[in-house]
Amino acid sequence: MRKKLICLLVAGALPGIAFADSTSAQIKALQAQLNALQKEVKDLKSQLATKPAAGAATAAEPAPVDISSPDYGKARATLTNDEVTEMKQQIANQQLKVDSLTDAANTGPIAGLSVTGYIDPTYVYNRAPGTSSFLFANHESAYNYFNSTFGDLYLDIKKTFGVGPMAPSAEITLMPNRGNGITLLTNEHGNIGNNILNTAVVNVPLTASTTLVAGLIPSFGGYEVQQSNQMLTLTHNLLYDFSDPGSYIGIGANYTSGNWAWKFFLGNEQYRTYGSVTQTGTNAFGEPITTSNKIPTFTARADYTWSSALDIGGSFNFGRQTLSASAATDSNGNPIPVTYGPGGQASSSAGYYVFGELDATYTLADVQYNAEIDYGQQQRAAFNGGNAQWYGLSLLAHRKFNMPGLGRMGATARYDLLVDSKNGGGGGGIVLAGNGMDSANGFGIGADCLAASKANGGLGFECKGANRQDVALDLLFYPTQQITVKVEYRHDWANKNVFLRNDGSYTKSNDLIATQFIYSF
Repeated sequence: MRKKLICLLVAGALPGIAFADSTSAQIKALQAQLNALQKEVKDLKSQLATKPAAGAATAAEPAPVDISSPDYGKARATLTNDEVTEMKQQIANQQLKVDSLTDAANTGPIAGLSVTGYIDPTYVYNRAPGTSSFLFANHESAYNYFNSTFGDLYLDIKKTFGVGPMAPSAEITLMPNRGNGITLLTNEHGNIGNNILNTAVVNVPLTASTTLVAGLIPSFGGYEVQQSNQMLTLTHNLLYDFSDPGSYIGIGANYTSGNWAWKFFLGNEQYRTYGSVTQTGTNAFGEPITTSNKIPTFTARADYTWSSALDIGGSFNFGRQTLSASAATDSNGNPIPVTYGPGGQASSSAGYYVFGELDATYTLADVQYNAEIDYGQQQRAAFNGGNAQWYGLSLLAHRKFNMPGLGRMGATARYDLLVDSKNGGGGGGIVLAGNGMDSANGFGIGADCLAASKANGGLGFECKGANRQDVALDLLFYPTQQITVKVEYRHDWANKNVFLRNDGSYTKSNDLIATQFIYSF
């Protein structure tokens, strides 16, 4: 009986080995099973060594078997040498398969490979333009606060080459419709490439505290992240959307020392896959004369872990940014000088860009608080051709709790302020049209000031830009570990008539009601 039991154990283990995932936990379990079987074989061999030879006389006949006895079936089983040899072969075969699984887990083509992500179909009602629709996988190259990095598929593909803290890794994230590549990442001429690449980073540890980083990275600014399944609100704050820098391509290093963590990066100006090339005029044959931004951008960040609950950090950027350019012809079709900037008043094709921010995150049990302050300047980037200047504030409070009948839930409140009034507004992530307005997002000069200026023969260059604020209130539901449902009401307002309504009029405020279903995998 013991022979049959052991053989059944071995036979039952083999299919499990053939189809098991090559994870370390399963491999350890199989190894423990092998150790137990090998111990059993060793005990059986010891019994065989003491078993009387065949045909030898015994001192007494064995007692009759009493099947009603509580000791029935507990006697130690004995096996022949052939049976033990057969078991050893089976165990050796099983050990070979375990070793193959272990080798594949550590050095095989899928070793260290992980694929994670989420999908987040979103429904948004937008009062000012009078729209309401689902946002999911619908391509939209315009970046607006009500239609930014949500309503999409997010894939994170990471490959680690080896094990331990000194193992290098490569990580690529894809967002087909809302990521950097599809809405913001441009070539040398400022044209959007419409690719699905969002970020692509290689990390190569040099020492235990220093890591080399290269590729396409997100900016270091702010407390908020891009991923919907890590956000505590549905929409992003004003600073993330319109103040903090975007993505960079280049090379840098990460360094840790005690409670400090540092990041340094040198790359192209933000959102550029290549150094910008801007037309500055034409020669006698009508051929373009161009200039290139040869000055890279330097960005860095420092974080100090004050305690297990509090992290305080900050980042800065310094570089040179290319301005929008407009080539035109006169009434006879002859080229005229190229103009720069949103209002065509900038005296050069580029200008310096300076940005800095401080942020803090406090997390304790079911409570989280975030705060951020920003300041930025961009030379010649304002509507009237002067220097753009902006500053802002974002505050967030979140708490998780259990609600009878609904289970695990969360509530978030957020307030944002972004002041961008100097020289008509502009700069940073604020993109003004040729009339000095961004009527979708509520920035730039007011419609009434522009109308009054045009009535007097002007173009609105004397008008100030709008200052923006918003309040977002969110309820979050967590029915499972993979699913998050968000419901948000958001009220935005400005001190100018800058929000365009569907009837063609302008207003100082707008409202959103949105819900989002996130499935993480």
